[in-house]
Amino acid sequence: MDARDLLRLVRTVRTARGVRSLRSALRRRSADRAGLPRPGAERARVPGAAQGADPLPGGGVVRFARSSLRVRVAAGGAVFCGWDGAGPEPSYALNGPGPEVDERAVLEPDTDGGWRVVSERVLVVVGRHGTVEVRTPGGVLLRRDLPPRWWEPADAEGRERQGAGEPRWALRSEVAADARFFGLGGRAAGPRLRDGSYRLWNTDPDGAFVPGDDPLYITMPVQLVVADAGTHLVFHDDSWDGRVTLAEGEEGAGSGHDRPGRCEVRMDGGPLRYWVLVGTPARVLHGWASLTGAAALPPAWALGHHHARWGFGSEREVRRVVEGYAERGLPLSALHLDIDHYRGHRVFTVDRERFPDLPGLAAELRERGVRLVSIVDPAVKAEPGQWVFDSGAAADAFVRDARGRRVRGEVWPGESVFPDFTDPRVRKWWGGLYGERLAQGFSGVWHDMNEPVSFAPFGDPSLPLSARHSLEGRGGDHREAHNVYGLAMARAGYEALCELRPGERPFLFSRSGWAGMQRYGGTWSGDVATGWPGLRASLSLVLGLGLCGVPYSGPDIGGFSGFPSPELYVRWFQLGSYLPLFRTHSAIDAGPREPWEFGGEALEHAGAALRERMRLLPYFVTLAHLARRTGAPYVRPVWWRSPEDRALRDCEDAFLLGDSLLVAPVLEQGADRRAVRLPRGLWYDTATGKAHEGPGQVLLDAPLSRIPVLARAGSVIPVQRTAESASGPAGPSPAGRSELAALSGPSGPTASSGPSGPSGPSGPVELEVWAPAPGRTGGGVLVPDGGDGWEPQEAVRFTTRRRDGAVVVEQEGAEEVGYPVRVRGEGA
Repeated sequence: MDARDLLRLVRTVRTARGVRSLRSALRRRSADRAGLPRPGAERARVPGAAQGADPLPGGGVVRFARSSLRVRVAAGGAVFCGWDGAGPEPSYALNGPGPEVDERAVLEPDTDGGWRVVSERVLVVVGRHGTVEVRTPGGVLLRRDLPPRWWEPADAEGRERQGAGEPRWALRSEVAADARFFGLGGRAAGPRLRDGSYRLWNTDPDGAFVPGDDPLYITMPVQLVVADAGTHLVFHDDSWDGRVTLAEGEEGAGSGHDRPGRCEVRMDGGPLRYWVLVGTPARVLHGWASLTGAAALPPAWALGHHHARWGFGSEREVRRVVEGYAERGLPLSALHLDIDHYRGHRVFTVDRERFPDLPGLAAELRERGVRLVSIVDPAVKAEPGQWVFDSGAAADAFVRDARGRRVRGEVWPGESVFPDFTDPRVRKWWGGLYGERLAQGFSGVWHDMNEPVSFAPFGDPSLPLSARHSLEGRGGDHREAHNVYGLAMARAGYEALCELRPGERPFLFSRSGWAGMQRYGGTWSGDVATGWPGLRASLSLVLGLGLCGVPYSGPDIGGFSGFPSPELYVRWFQLGSYLPLFRTHSAIDAGPREPWEFGGEALEHAGAALRERMRLLPYFVTLAHLARRTGAPYVRPVWWRSPEDRALRDCEDAFLLGDSLLVAPVLEQGADRRAVRLPRGLWYDTATGKAHEGPGQVLLDAPLSRIPVLARAGSVIPVQRTAESASGPAGPSPAGRSELAALSGPSGPTASSGPSGPSGPSGPVELEVWAPAPGRTGGGVLVPDGGDGWEPQEAVRFTTRRRDGAVVVEQEGAEEVGYPVRVRGEGA
């Protein structure tokens, strides 16, 4: 027991819940001692020398003395490598059976006694002792995997012990000396991952976290590697506990030779199999989405402002908060109810004393444009006579230990049991329970505590490692199921909501998950600590998750745990207004997060950020559709279109929102100016209209009233048309702003399903056009949202250019532009 565990133990056992959690932790330790193979002697193994190969469609199998390697190139260029007979399936990450093979990819002998697979988009070279090199078609090395190593349970004579557990394995790799690492799920430090070791085990950090805490709620064995030679993504499809150790390279190290970057993946069990995708960042993320599934499309209202707090406590308080937004003219799209609205914290219940008419409250709020969202935890109170427990017991839905007894843990409702979401039958049962939430008037769900968590004063706060799971009928234990537990729960909820309300897109986000979780919704930061480090961690998490294929996420604005100063609250609110999930939230003892609680000045600045978010709603809706269609996250690193720019690869305090906007949040106390690193091209300061040429760095004003936001020259950004823009600029025009240019055509469609909020309905769409640089063209996309259903929407594309000194906008496939246009920028 380390010092941190000792502190947790002393703090915990002071309460009745603490005593129960101590008993739960002792049961967990006892179960694992009885139910897990005992550690013993191991036998190390490497592949040995190549002995031959068998060509197959898309590649083939290379046979070694003590192992075999299956190499397969997919039609889209993704490379699969599986050792010891491992295939792509079964996999929780893949969307379906996996991509079709590239029939033109050919396995052929290489010059040094190895083999190679040649395809149009990638070259794979397998060395005669088991190295695997991934190269561009021109032969440029992107990644070199060294021969893997396994440690298998063995008897005293070194022979393999049958039934003694899964073999551990390790794989070391080398990348370019200039490469930078990103990804690995939600990491508080980053988004660039520095030298160090990162655990692959979804974990509740036991209280609010800061940038140094690792791991957190979502870990994924997904790395995005960016180098001059190119970008590639590698995914080790193994859900067991493990560690990834990274070391950046050094150019010119030692006698003028480069020292390559290094990565080592060590897993406690499971198959050694992985995928590699190569290309531009956009191509790689598109391929990753094709492999693991398109991102769920949130309903348009979910792109507005959400307000949450643990501790609303009653219908009266909910109405007070909603009325507070309305009185101040602040848009509000959703209000979230935490566990305090349950009866005794029991999932799928309602405290009738505090919320006597929840369906009536939900209907009343919906009339005002505000949806209710419910928290849903996986833990079910072990209470015979309580309908959820009785229903689950009758369905034999709960996880059992190696002796066949239900696993019990301590969570908010008390002693609890846990559904086995890796069983399709249990997912169906659990999904049926969401009908109760819909009947209560909720429009969406928020999954929490699903790492899963069982309170413990020492050791891992989760289920026993020996706990048994279905794993889709294959059978196994919690060592394999832990990391995919939240993913499988999200699947149960999402599929149920689709079935219960087939005409509406579900809204679901989950604290925990794994590779492929974007198919079922998004996530949020979890319990980020209040403070300036927590603000910086919020951006790191969103950027890192986006590069792992999860485009919809955001932090607890203001931090979860404490009392932000007005300045910190405003800066967090400003950052959050440009992130996909825009939600305030706090702990029950951390005070309110309503904007008016922080003083008049904070209210004014937060209100301005909130109104700008609503003005940009059509742009966010478009980004949501594009994320689903292309895999590109809404929030992108500034190097997204220029990965060869090394200065941009090291920029972590700004981001691109789509392709058109560069957002530079203020992350330091007291700052009223900040340096902004620009990608190549011309960029306009949206506050002043002044143009800046990139690449390079500029120093911009950042008063408390706003953060620097720049628009790419030539961009067409769909926005909500306001009364001000419809009547033209009032008073003197800001520097660089032109008069309203209403090009031919009607006013265009309205964002009819956008969040209306207490401040009134959404307005029609107009195009905010930033003048292209002389001699250059630009453009943009609008995807109108046709409602919260599934009707497909056609993307409307625009191009911009200068002609005879004027800015001209053209709509693809139309003689006239069907939307009002507002041209901005110097010289427009």
